[in-house]
Amino acid sequence: MARTIGSHGPTTMEAIRKAGLRLIFQHGYEAMSLRQLAAEVGIQPGSLYNHISTKQELLADLIQDHINDLLRELETALRDKEGAVERLRAFVAFHVSYHMTRKREVFIANSELRSLDPRNYEAVVALRGAYEQRLAEILTDGVAEGVFDVDDVQVATFAIIALLTGLCSWYRPGGRLTKDAIIAAHEKLVLSGVMPRSAKPSPSGRDGIKTE
Repeated sequence: MARTIGSHGPTTMEAIRKAGLRLIFQHGYEAMSLRQLAAEVGIQPGSLYNHISTKQELLADLIQDHINDLLRELETALRDKEGAVERLRAFVAFHVSYHMTRKREVFIANSELRSLDPRNYEAVVALRGAYEQRLAEILTDGVAEGVFDVDDVQVATFAIIALLTGLCSWYRPGGRLTKDAIIAAHEKLVLSGVMPRSAKPSPSGRDGIKTE
């Protein structure tokens, strides 16, 4: 039985968000009802409206908060990194690490984009565009520095993000590869794809792929 935690305050709102994230991940946005959400949190259905106005509002907030966290933490990861190669390494390491630990948020942000109403959809797409633009800027700078050979920066941006995000479909904690090994493998794939053929990615300071 769900624990009753009361119907007011930030503690309840945080419980609603965590329960909503879990239920949407498990059952999908359309299948989750507010009555089910209230039961999961341990409050009366009517008490939900002290915290959220609609199920749509909850979904939009979860997705937008996820992408805002992504943007904010990316800026920290890129801080003090010099040169396009070093910044691309940092982007790859950050993106892979984040997606290893925030699987539910990533899944919902990608799979439930279609469930957003037009206003919320536009807001989320704008945030996603800001994240993609940071990678595009790194690639553009690399071309200008002569260290990257990229014919179409936009295509390369979409391809790299799709490659890095793809690990959400197969990564499981405690698997055969260490976290550092997985990051190193993705770095090698990305850098090999954007560097001129005559250049080879230099070691990033990590060991090669190792088994646990």
